[in-house]
Amino acid sequence: MKTAFITGGSKGIGYAIAHILVNNGWKVAITGRQPKAIEAALSSLNALKKGSAIGFMADVRNYDQQKTAVDKTVTAFGQLDALIANAGVGFFGSIETLDPKQWHETLDTNLTGVFYSVKACYEALKQSKGYIITMGSLAGTNYFAGGSSYNASKFGLLGFTQAIMLDARAHQIKVSTIMPGSVSTNFNDHTPSEQDAWKIQPEDIGKIVFDLLTMNPRTLPSKIEVRPSQPR
Repeated sequence: MKTAFITGGSKGIGYAIAHILVNNGWKVAITGRQPKAIEAALSSLNALKKGSAIGFMADVRNYDQQKTAVDKTVTAFGQLDALIANAGVGFFGSIETLDPKQWHETLDTNLTGVFYSVKACYEALKQSKGYIITMGSLAGTNYFAGGSSYNASKFGLLGFTQAIMLDARAHQIKVSTIMPGSVSTNFNDHTPSEQDAWKIQPEDIGKIVFDLLTMNPRTLPSKIEVRPSQPR
């Protein structure tokens, strides 16, 4: 039975990824910063009675917390086969209104947080010849007004992921980044509704992750752009 470590796994895209993996017999560890959200997610995931799930309070901006959570995951499950670096934040506004604290939180979470997650998991993934999947964004190739911090974090994440892909293949670790457009989640305090039906749904991204993890090892889709088929 394979195992995955998913940052930001208590809701949205992260939860959808955890759900499809557990539903297919995987063991999954999720992390987040909200204890009640983690508890609710674990209750739903373990109710599937197929794979199993554990969860930890861990902030991706803190390397020690990431390393502790990864070590606990390996202790509990015996190995680690995949890292899904999903946790992310976004603050939007012109350079005149963007607060320095918002800039740092965005870069520290979306870019440095992924670096910390990869570093914390790397030795375990070398042993399993595992998989690293980062959650990028179309904002990593398409800049827009009011998106300076978010664009910077996702442009950086794309470069980081593609570079480590070249490093990691020496250890037979696969690396991919998924770059979604509009997804119906609670990101940036949005409340999903029926009006979001045109958007990518979290379970669509979960299916892409599962397809990557179960693809023949000879093939590596290193960068996947995902768009709504009928944008509004």
